[in-house]
Amino acid sequence: MKTTFLRSLFLLFSVSVLSQAGHIMQGVGAVNMSMGGASTAQPLDISGALQWNPASISTFDDKIIKFDLGLFFSSPELFSTVPEFDSSGQPTGNFFSGNTKDDRGVSPMPALAMVWGKEDSKHTFGASAFGISGFGVTFPESMSNPINMPQPNGFGHIESDYILLQIGFSWAYELSDKFSIGVQPTFNYSTLELAPNPTANPNGSGYPSTDKATATGFGAQFGLFYDSGSGFKAGASYKTTQKFSEFEFDNTYLDNSTAKNKFQMDYPAILSFGLGYTNDLLDLALDYRLVDYENTDGFSETGWTPTASVAGFGWENISIVSAGIQYKGVDKLPLRLGYTYSSNPIPEEIAFFNIPATAIIKNAFQLGFSYEANESWTFDAVYHYGTSGDATEGQVLNPMFISASNPLGAIPNSEISYDMTTSMIQFGVRYKFLNSQKD
Repeated sequence: MKTTFLRSLFLLFSVSVLSQAGHIMQGVGAVNMSMGGASTAQPLDISGALQWNPASISTFDDKIIKFDLGLFFSSPELFSTVPEFDSSGQPTGNFFSGNTKDDRGVSPMPALAMVWGKEDSKHTFGASAFGISGFGVTFPESMSNPINMPQPNGFGHIESDYILLQIGFSWAYELSDKFSIGVQPTFNYSTLELAPNPTANPNGSGYPSTDKATATGFGAQFGLFYDSGSGFKAGASYKTTQKFSEFEFDNTYLDNSTAKNKFQMDYPAILSFGLGYTNDLLDLALDYRLVDYENTDGFSETGWTPTASVAGFGWENISIVSAGIQYKGVDKLPLRLGYTYSSNPIPEEIAFFNIPATAIIKNAFQLGFSYEANESWTFDAVYHYGTSGDATEGQVLNPMFISASNPLGAIPNSEISYDMTTSMIQFGVRYKFLNSQKD
């Protein structure tokens, strides 16, 4: 029953997600995205508050429900070059190079949140269902790009689809009129599909493709929020590692043989700090996050196993800086600008292992607004544009080239690189229940 419920929510609210910072969504909902994801100390809406700092929901004194839906477009490109060898295995001095464009198309991005608060109560409660993480590419098989050559010479058609739905239940308590604490147990449901599946052992025909495997996980988030009452605000939160069950893949090889394998992939711990400032005309927000990939199963491991499968993504910790400004000088029409910077978690030497997860955005820019139709209804919109900056690049790896001086099997004079741009439009609607106040 529990699994059926999670799957229903997953299908309804997390059809497909592509991320910005590592494999982590930079923000949730149109308001939070338009502020660059900054919300740890500036809770402008309930979605951003529930995602980044459960203590900050104490600022909402009504029963509020919010739904957002975005359309996300990405354009990854994959480039590779390898030296050509003669029949004796010696390089000829010629190179085979090519470029492949992704043909994935649009990805929907929904989010649902609700908060229950009362002006005369120290307790505030919240619930959320967010697609908080994901990656995905679709690179067609190609005879002009070595990495997309048919197996076993290349990887052939490369496709990945990873989605994580997180359900949270939040509680905030006001220790004083300025200081709040919050806690949020989290429950997760994820799917992963890989073609080919590099976590499985190859056979003579190459690596297999998989069905869509599922995993469930749990964790928590804790938060602190301070509002001076004179405009200055501060906040901090810690989201624990989300521990997952193993993905269990049913693999099918090109020769129609089958096999099974398992892969552990958790969600990293995230430490967030934020500052905010509010006056009659402006709301300012600045967040810093540290994402701990280096201690997360599935991301901390890297390299080839003894059977030529891939041990993991091998990502480094990243820093994320989010900043946003809201201008309130236009009646019922607040305007917002946001910016997000993220470092790249993928070291150059293992860029090859991360072809299925190319959605690394270094700089993201957002422009958004809200229309306050009346006391109950508010409508939001945002436009996002992101770029990976410099391409992620490294050498093509092959276990046949492994040696004591070349433990990853880098092919000399080869190159693999990928970059991308992203764009998104997102709309949101918020409803505040006017009869939620205590009599």
